[in-house]
Amino acid sequence: MTAPQSSLLVFSLFLSSLYTTLSAQIESGVYYFNADNYTNELKIDSSYFIHSVYEKSPARFIKTSGGFYTAENDTLKIDLEFHSNYRLDSLRTLSFPYRIESGNLVIQMNDQMKFKKQPNANQDLDGTWLFATRGPDEGQKRRGEANTRKTLKFLLDGRFQWIAFDTEGMQFKGTGGGSFSSANGIYTEDIEYFSRDNNRVGASLEFNYEIKDADWHHTGKNSKGNPLYEIWSRR
Repeated sequence: MTAPQSSLLVFSLFLSSLYTTLSAQIESGVYYFNADNYTNELKIDSSYFIHSVYEKSPARFIKTSGGFYTAENDTLKIDLEFHSNYRLDSLRTLSFPYRIESGNLVIQMNDQMKFKKQPNANQDLDGTWLFATRGPDEGQKRRGEANTRKTLKFLLDGRFQWIAFDTEGMQFKGTGGGSFSSANGIYTEDIEYFSRDNNRVGASLEFNYEIKDADWHHTGKNSKGNPLYEIWSRR
């Protein structure tokens, strides 16, 4: 092989490798697929993936699962931290073929599902948060990453979801989600699904928020009208 041919081969291999890497990237955002009255909602950032299924009318929670993911060689793999159907199927990982079509995400689950990406809608508090402690912050013990018991809150493009779980034994405790807004110190949740009580759907809850030393201080009244003060840490 001549030197120019060798250089061309190396360059072709580089382009092939670059294309494989680029084709594996999934844009962070919220994606939807609707079928038979079921809403399939994906929330995906650079490392975390959540899939939730629910009905809007009548309101009914179906299932949710999520965890850290990789997307390589046209395969999406999720190492689950929580899985509401774990007692039924004992799954700790999920793996699906996928591809990107015009910015939308096509995943081969039981059937082929084309998830449509929603517009970006950046707001205060976007990101993943872990419940740390009850406020006010007076030096009390915080629930950290090492604790198997976790409450995760994922906020992205105007959508929120909280999930309570214990990674020991894949114990799912509950979840709820819907749309949110956060601006000028006011945080509002509009509930669209709630695993513990479908009757909570339709409620709108308003709280105060403040960022202190990278923590989210969340204050107001809970659904029973009692004072609430929670501190969440960025994950």
